[in-house]
Amino acid sequence: MKVALSLARRQLGRTHPNPSVGAVIVKNGQIIANGITANGGRPHAETIALNDAGENAKDADLYVTLEPCSHHGKTPPCINAIIRSGIKAVYISCRDPNPEVNGAGIEALKKAGIKVIENVCHKEALEINRGFFSVIKKKRPYIALKIATSLDEKITNPKGRWLTGEPARNYGHLLRARYDAILTGAGTVIADDPLLTCRLPGLEGHSPIRIVLDRDNNIPKSSNIMKQQEIAQTIIMNDKTLDEVTRKLAKNGITRLLVEGGAKLTSSFLESGLADRIYWFRAPIIVGENGLSLSASLSKLANFKQIENIKLGEDNLEILECSRES
Repeated sequence: MKVALSLARRQLGRTHPNPSVGAVIVKNGQIIANGITANGGRPHAETIALNDAGENAKDADLYVTLEPCSHHGKTPPCINAIIRSGIKAVYISCRDPNPEVNGAGIEALKKAGIKVIENVCHKEALEINRGFFSVIKKKRPYIALKIATSLDEKITNPKGRWLTGEPARNYGHLLRARYDAILTGAGTVIADDPLLTCRLPGLEGHSPIRIVLDRDNNIPKSSNIMKQQEIAQTIIMNDKTLDEVTRKLAKNGITRLLVEGGAKLTSSFLESGLADRIYWFRAPIIVGENGLSLSASLSKLANFKQIENIKLGEDNLEILECSRES
């Protein structure tokens, strides 16, 4: 299952609107095939693994990070292929909360005489499936804020230098590759003219969809994100509220959203209760009064708890998770 989870994790940001799922087929103690949800969500991991195994799947075990689908969508149900293959046992990390599945796939497998073992590496699978589950349960994507500050919580450096060093900036690019879309505001585009792409070697093709909140149509056509559509798709939105924005994104298949905004947009997400996670990069410098601060203080995030702390060169990354259901 650890291998299956690793496969699913590797494909995050590439499978929306479907979840990223990993599947591994084991026979006589050896892995004989594996699969991962394809770009765009189809074909599914189980189908790819079974096709890879062929007739060798008979009497083998299948490890899959999410309950196999049991309903007809744009592809036939995965359980049909599993049953036909002769698989004898299926190990599942977590159930699919989609009302069209939610245990139905497991029951169908059991009725076919296949042994089913649930909740294998359950916690790890929940982390990978956060986006998909959020759309189903909350009708909005899983939302993460990326914030870089000095020790005195300034988000800008008047000297025109980066706040953080190269290791922290590289980690930020990795985050972009793991999210379906990246959201910023028109003010950031006008002020910084960013590309908002992943530029890590080997991951250039994993850039997220770029979404800009521009209620007054102020973004110049000469900006990088408008000119360079061949690198990554850009969507302009002018909805009035963040709730409207996030719900519309969910309806359009976005399951994981990374927010890289300025002071106003970031503070709005913090105050709205929509943020699920914060990646807080802290540089070991003091900027002083001339630096720009968020209106929402990061030191008073009562609903967030630290789940990880990572040293990145001279900088520090705190990963905070919201402990309250929003």
